[in-house]
Amino acid sequence: MKNKDNTQFVIQNEAKRSEESNIFVIDFSFRRNDKRLIFLYFGLILILNITSCGVRKSIKHIPDVKKYSLEIPKVKTINDSTFSFNQNYLTKNKQHLWELYIKGNPLQLGYNNGALTQNLMQKQEEIFFSKVEGFVPSKFKQKLLRGFLKWYNRKMYLNVREDFQAELYGLSQYSSDKYDFIAPKFRRAMYLHGAHDIGHAMQDLMVVGCTSLAVWNENTEDGDLLIGRNFDFYVGDEFAKNKLVEFIEPENGIPYMSVSWPGMIGVVSGMNKEGITVTINAGKSKIPLTAKTPISFVTREILQYATTIDEAIAIAKKRKVFVSESILVGSANDKNAVIIEVSPNNFGVYRVENKSKVFCTNHFQSEAYKNDKRNQKQIVESHSEYRYEKLQELLQENKKLNPEKMASILRDKLGLKDEKIGYGNEKAINQLLAHHAVIFSPQKKLVWVSSNPYQLGEFVCYDLNEIFSDKRLKSGEFAKSELNIAKDPFVDSQDFENYEEFKFAHSEIQNAIDSDDMILTDDFIPHYQSLNPDFWLVYYQSGKYYFKQKEYLKAKTEFEKALTKEITTLPDKENVEKYLKEILRKLN
Repeated sequence: MKNKDNTQFVIQNEAKRSEESNIFVIDFSFRRNDKRLIFLYFGLILILNITSCGVRKSIKHIPDVKKYSLEIPKVKTINDSTFSFNQNYLTKNKQHLWELYIKGNPLQLGYNNGALTQNLMQKQEEIFFSKVEGFVPSKFKQKLLRGFLKWYNRKMYLNVREDFQAELYGLSQYSSDKYDFIAPKFRRAMYLHGAHDIGHAMQDLMVVGCTSLAVWNENTEDGDLLIGRNFDFYVGDEFAKNKLVEFIEPENGIPYMSVSWPGMIGVVSGMNKEGITVTINAGKSKIPLTAKTPISFVTREILQYATTIDEAIAIAKKRKVFVSESILVGSANDKNAVIIEVSPNNFGVYRVENKSKVFCTNHFQSEAYKNDKRNQKQIVESHSEYRYEKLQELLQENKKLNPEKMASILRDKLGLKDEKIGYGNEKAINQLLAHHAVIFSPQKKLVWVSSNPYQLGEFVCYDLNEIFSDKRLKSGEFAKSELNIAKDPFVDSQDFENYEEFKFAHSEIQNAIDSDDMILTDDFIPHYQSLNPDFWLVYYQSGKYYFKQKEYLKAKTEFEKALTKEITTLPDKENVEKYLKEILRKLN
């Protein structure tokens, strides 16, 4: 078995799963039949790269930052986990969440952020690019990739607000010199903010399923609006270690909080002081010809400048995106929530009528997408509809939600009718890979943020009314700890310990499947399956291993076992059936 510290794990759909999960998901481990086409494609890209005026302009582009005043931060180290500069702070709480508070004009925000989080940001950058190198080990292919990125991102800067560019420029000054060969710091920071969208577009995947819901009136304990979300984004355990809870007080606009990672100024989950919340869920997307506005900048703009749902819709409508995404927007002022559904060529808003709840998984629900073939295919083939039905089931079981009950929904690991479907199954609300989970109470301006592992650790409560006031500055405290939600007892169970071991065992069997000469011991597969016995994938992987070893009868038994379990998607089930047909052909 490999050393645990050196092993990465991603549950794969064949070999193509990466995520909302792997922040950058272009898969360079091509099948043989694809290689000539891929190199021809990238050859054309390089020619375009050399000849394109748009590429040359984007390479030279630097935002106009001279109009902003700037004080270069001189960071004071208070202890090994607390740093400050004027009224800007970075600290790590006892749940190991990093908390950042910054204020100023766009350029100053970027500099303050970069100066305080420099070590963390450079660590995240290293994790990210090492992941890319894992996907693309060949130096030649890496060069092709850099050429592709220059060409594909050539118009991104034209679609990003100037103030966001100025902030990103300031932040990028604290990036590592180590990766300047990929692109200069500012342009590299732009690439990273579009990486999720680019990977989403290139793979035509939503990749992993995020789940979010909003309830109010008769569905909550006090009648107030309550929102919960899982952000099922996985780039490895190392990337998820340094979660960052940001509290931003911009010179213009509305103060807001956001949950993401060091180096990120876009928003994937957040709430502003007016009680507007945003969360994003990927949808089925087609491959666009060029990058435009990264979705996290659209949601950032909503948080910074919207006070109502209508204002949020107006902001989203004027931005050109390049992937399909659902944005669940909650509003304290409206005491309501809607889903804004955006794609490169369509726009819709899903509002519920005569209901006080809205669910968001990974398919569109508005009238604008009623006849969208990609969306229809997504509903039939993916696990999105299954999780939607599970939310309905959970809401029937859990009346009058409060934050604690919302946390239990976000942590639910079972299938429909409480069937055991295996830990890590994408049909579960809790897929045991979430980067974070968040619960919002917009009218009270309270937010709960999960801590490691996944969304199982303690949910830490923050009060935005206090944080964006003199009271927080005097106390120096961010969290409202007396309102924290306790960790999930599952963390201390044998099943959780088995799941963590299963991740490494899964990586090992995948290596054996991919290797030409790696042979597993006789007791490996029974042990591997015992670690997660209800999960279809353990039998599918075992079948693939035996198939490669030409032990067709053993492979047949494993694939037949897989078909008795809750298989994640229709294409996954079809893959199992294809193997069985091939085995029968070989045996006959």
